[in-house]
Amino acid sequence: MPDAKTAEAAGDALVELRIESLGARGDGIAHDDDGVLYIPYGVPGDQVEATITGRRGDARLARLDRVLRPGPDRAAPPCPHFGTCGGCAVQHLNTGAYRRWKLDILHQAMQRRSLDDGTIQELITVPPASRRRARFAARRTRNGVQLGFNIPGSHTIVNLTACHVLRPAIVNLLDDLRALLFDLLEVGRRADVQVTETETGLDLWLVADIPHRSQIDMRLADFAQAADLARLSTGARPEVALQRRLPRVTLTGVAVTPPPDGFLQASLAGEQALVGLVREGVGQAAKVADLFAGVGTFSFALASGAEVLAVEGAADQIQALIAARNAARRSKIEAHARDLERRPMSVDELAPFGAVIFDPPRAGANHQAAALAGSVVPTVVAVSCNPATFTRDALTLVQGGYRLLSVTPVDQFPWSRHLELVACFQR
Repeated sequence: MPDAKTAEAAGDALVELRIESLGARGDGIAHDDDGVLYIPYGVPGDQVEATITGRRGDARLARLDRVLRPGPDRAAPPCPHFGTCGGCAVQHLNTGAYRRWKLDILHQAMQRRSLDDGTIQELITVPPASRRRARFAARRTRNGVQLGFNIPGSHTIVNLTACHVLRPAIVNLLDDLRALLFDLLEVGRRADVQVTETETGLDLWLVADIPHRSQIDMRLADFAQAADLARLSTGARPEVALQRRLPRVTLTGVAVTPPPDGFLQASLAGEQALVGLVREGVGQAAKVADLFAGVGTFSFALASGAEVLAVEGAADQIQALIAARNAARRSKIEAHARDLERRPMSVDELAPFGAVIFDPPRAGANHQAAALAGSVVPTVVAVSCNPATFTRDALTLVQGGYRLLSVTPVDQFPWSRHLELVACFQR
């Protein structure tokens, strides 16, 4: 049993603990005579002083007050906001410990479903400062605008001045965004701000109801010009307020204009890694279904060698894919709008395909995985940003007769608990 000295201070339990391991959220895990404690920002081997603040499930939460003796894996975090900003969970780990922790998230998720974790490949990483899209929280006060990410478990906003994850063009926009929101929002009002870096400029969506009066429209136009935006949208559902250029991303040689709230892979490096893995997994299949296709990240990558059916539930995303396909004259891509959660492709519909890709939202593809499990498709490639729902869907495929060949983790979300992956299955 680790050392634990308990006292009472200001009504809270003050404890001295040794951090033993890291949990899936990046919290340090320790034990005392009363059971498990989670201590955010703890590192294995740390001897810490902490204050018990509440409970999480069957365990207790504690606030790290002081590191008495640091563990061997502790590192100096590069970002001045680390420890308050909710964007990153583990900048305080050295590189080796960080990679082990990320892989352990996947190992544990697979072990819980009795899947073969010997299929896990080497972790692929992306460089810092490469994330090309972000959604910020904003709040107008009497003295200015708070703009950034929330403190974990709180609505309090960390006023971001630096970020080692985001592309520099996004970070450089923050001060000007504060000035814009100060003019647009009343005191006490909140808004979200979504920014995407495209090849032709930033694509900005002010997720707030902004009245379109002449003075406001002029302010928006001046801001868009000064910031050299490609497009600016407003509203709880995005309505384009002005477009100076078409926002453009190139997907395997095809120029695509995503909708303001459209999905893109978080970084270009991550996208390229995923495309390479999907291509390898699909192999020489002559006919491929790309399910949850978004704006065509994988469809365009495969269409040079195969006939592709792209299926996506969001109408604006499939329209963007179709427009790009038509402009590029990629005749091998057929595209359909269809809600695959409510109406998954059936066993009979899947039968003609040599390979199927599915890249669902974080909730996974429960119904579509069940249909795939009953199909005769020789190859299935799963792309996921959530190991928990991936392993649920993977178990469905394995129980349906598929063999899991490989699972390759792609760390597209540095210093966070999120993990992307590509898995290959065959009959």
